[in-house]
Amino acid sequence: MNDKYESLKLKSQLCFPLYACAKEIIRRYKPFLDQVDLTYTQYITMMALWENTSMNVRELGSCLFLDSGTLTPVLKKLEAKGYLTRSRSKEDERNLIVTVTEKGWELRDKALSIPQSMSACISLQPEEAAVLYKLLYKLLDTNMAP
Repeated sequence: MNDKYESLKLKSQLCFPLYACAKEIIRRYKPFLDQVDLTYTQYITMMALWENTSMNVRELGSCLFLDSGTLTPVLKKLEAKGYLTRSRSKEDERNLIVTVTEKGWELRDKALSIPQSMSACISLQPEEAAVLYKLLYKLLDTNMAP
């Protein structure tokens, strides 16, 4: 018998295991991030900045898939902690430039062990993790680009 509601079952949804896994992974990050006094969103923001040194807010939001309403409070908190500065672009005052401070670079050294600590919390072989990474970015790149 054909169940016309099959598509409404959780087991039929790709979004549910993605959501549940993301939530669980972020939960597992918490003890490591608490050691450096960061939230997960602050951590990924700092990672993007460590990679690029300085970015405008629009670029940073695009990189992190965050809108300005979510990103602005994160940046204000990171600035209050002394990890970054926000300043208007000299070329175009409409652009807000975010730059890592010396204290922000020091934080990078403190956070260096987090990826390795997290990899011990995830029960995937390196090859499986690489396949999952590739598939997730394929989804992001083709279907969810801003």
